Amino acid sequence: MIHLVQIIQRFVRIPTGILAIMIYTLIVYLIYLAFTKYIPMLIHQTFDMIQSVIDFYEHQPKDADPVLQYIHNYIERNDFFEQLQNGASIALGYLQDIGKLAVAFAMSFILSFFFMIEKQKTILFSRLFLKSEFSWFFQDLYYFADKFVNTFGLVLEAQFIIALLNTLLTTIALAAFGFHQLLSLAIMIFILSLIPVAGVIISCIPLSFIAYSQGGIRDVVYILMTILVVHLIESYVLNPKLMSSKTDLPIFYTFVVLLVSERFFGVWGLIVGIPIFTFFLDVLKVKKIPNHSPRETDLL
Repeated sequence: MIHLVQIIQRFVRIPTGILAIMIYTLIVYLIYLAFTKYIPMLIHQTFDMIQSVIDFYEHQPKDADPVLQYIHNYIERNDFFEQLQNGASIALGYLQDIGKLAVAFAMSFILSFFFMIEKQKTILFSRLFLKSEFSWFFQDLYYFADKFVNTFGLVLEAQFIIALLNTLLTTIALAAFGFHQLLSLAIMIFILSLIPVAGVIISCIPLSFIAYSQGGIRDVVYILMTILVVHLIESYVLNPKLMSSKTDLPIFYTFVVLLVSERFFGVWGLIVGIPIFTFFLDVLKVKKIPNHSPRETDLL
């Protein structure tokens, strides 16, 4: 939010407090619009997409091509749909924690709002801790907080931007190929794109199933080619611009970190594992991360 306010203030001279109120009012309106219009549409499209894929693979003619016959026999032999139902029940169990996530989001949203309203006052007050009797403690605390913001925050921000661009490019390609339920597919692609490297590979599986149910092998080839092109753009254009100076990890280390972080943090570990690992690399001086944190918020 600080970056957004600074960008706007380069073009329009508006006090930070007034600009923050305008931005947060717009965000609240967009959240209201999402809950009243787009989330019901997303749920409806998701159920329609799942049902259409299930119907396609359940009701195959006897003279269907060998690939479909193999998939159909595999599904029958492994009781795939019962496993799918079990997976759905597990997913519903995860959704029960959405209340905690919503509360955490609301609290962080409110805190960030009050910080932006009184940013200068908060910064000046925070400087007093660095001159107090226990200044040594707060200086150490500031050092690690600055490292954390400079690594974890910026890497996560770059990861988010890359995921957003990947989603945009892939969704445009899906629309060109005539795919339906684009909103549901875009949400799925965005969530998987937040997982470095592995997210692209994982997204191939559901997209290939959906592509085959709509247009056969030809659409599967189109999808795989699209994902390959998007992955090349991510690897050779987006990553060097956004991530290379912050991580520049070998693929082997990336997968090891993802496996370990998923073990300790669950699904969230796939998203925050790389930023946390990068933070420790910087703190331990294994690989120094260039400082790009906004100096306007510097407490020193």
